[in-house]
Amino acid sequence: MAETTSASHTDLTDHGALPAGGELAPRLRLAVNRLARLLRSQGPPDLSPSLTSALVTIEREGPITLGRLASIERVTPPSITRAAASLQRLDLVSREVDADDRRVARLSITTEGRRKLQRSRTRKNAYLEKRLRRLDESELARLSAALPVLERLLEGDR
Repeated sequence: MAETTSASHTDLTDHGALPAGGELAPRLRLAVNRLARLLRSQGPPDLSPSLTSALVTIEREGPITLGRLASIERVTPPSITRAAASLQRLDLVSREVDADDRRVARLSITTEGRRKLQRSRTRKNAYLEKRLRRLDESELARLSAALPVLERLLEGDR
């Protein structure tokens, strides 16, 4: 049984949570994709989104093997080998061969890699803060209240 609380698309379906007409998922997907694209555009100009993603993973998980990095990034081993070589040429990661098994190499982020990510994060945060200043107090409160729900959508994906 559907329940209506106002005319602002808050009709509830039989599940008790999704707006009638199936508008929530497409609108959320579009908004999240557009926001992600805007934030990516604020990233390091000399690093592709895939290299930036790999560098963030190396920062978070490192020292990390190429195989593990490929698995986390969901790319093929040859692709991650090329990405690692690019990051290494830019002095953003270092590569060390395992002393016990010379076939295994581990990547670690360098000081320059950390600096590059910090500058990128600072630039992206400033860009987002500038856009947030356009919102009124009520909109900011609603957005803040929605953050735990958005974070919950990501549970189990990392």
